[in-house]
Amino acid sequence: MLIGDGSIAVRGVAPLDRAGPHELSFLAHLRYGQWFSTSRAGVVLISPEFADLAGTPSTRIIVSKPVDAMVTLLARFHRKEPRAAGIHASAVLGRDVRLGDGVTIDPFVVIGDGAVIGDGSWISSHAVIGAGSILGKDVRVHATAVVYPFTELGDRVILHAGASVGREGFGFVPQANGVARIPHAGRCILEHDVEVGANSCIDRGSVDDTIIGAGTKIDNLVQIAHNVRIGRGCFFASHAGIAGSARIGDGVQVGGQAGVGGHATIGARANLAGGAGVIGNVPAGETWSGYPARPHREHLRASAAIARLAKIVRPLEQLVSEPADPRRAGGGPDGSVA
Repeated sequence: MLIGDGSIAVRGVAPLDRAGPHELSFLAHLRYGQWFSTSRAGVVLISPEFADLAGTPSTRIIVSKPVDAMVTLLARFHRKEPRAAGIHASAVLGRDVRLGDGVTIDPFVVIGDGAVIGDGSWISSHAVIGAGSILGKDVRVHATAVVYPFTELGDRVILHAGASVGREGFGFVPQANGVARIPHAGRCILEHDVEVGANSCIDRGSVDDTIIGAGTKIDNLVQIAHNVRIGRGCFFASHAGIAGSARIGDGVQVGGQAGVGGHATIGARANLAGGAGVIGNVPAGETWSGYPARPHREHLRASAAIARLAKIVRPLEQLVSEPADPRRAGGGPDGSVA
């Protein structure tokens, strides 16, 4: 439902505190009511419970879910990156490279021997596609990303700048004359619609394969070690780290700076809070936090107990440091013991 002037021309989107007379904003939570009271936004998407909230924006569109409505509208204002057609003259292509229809290869790209790149894919400047790698349709590899040899990317996979997928994992064996690297014969496979953030690293398997399930989204600066298997539709926030041979089920959410130990199993739809340190298995559907990670409510109770303990530390120290009073131990008035 529209309240106010429906003829306003909207030319962009912005948050309430920065929006101008020809920009669209939204209000979905009262915590932003202070911004709404003085906002210059021309049009505001607003939930029904705040429709009559006092504020300067007079043109309001009442929707049940303002955030969802804004996400839908953002596509109309998204500026697409310009894309040149064909293969730039400075690109280096190895022998027997196969390119699908409508592929774009930007300047200074290097593609190794026998690589396959599917229809509609786009490889940006200074990216490297290793020999024998297979990329599906509409894959997007941004500048300086590296796809190591024999890596497999499904359709619509996105690698952001500096991402590295398919390198050998951190595997070494101490020997009498030094340290020997473990050869990594496994593969690195990213299934359809996986997205990998800038400067994130995914190692190939040593004996097993490293597999990232379809639709999984990985933030910037995430490390996923060798032989890890991740299910479908998972989310990994920045600075998360997954150690070797961990198993992560479908729909798992991993918060920023969380870590999962080697060979641990995380059940489907589990949630790991930011900073959680997982050293064992997490059951499906549970939320764990803290270090070592434990069920979230248990962690909150433990943290609250430590906070209460801190308040009585000083009285305890004073009690322990006071001289002993013999009368407290049953002695007579003069301190003698019968």
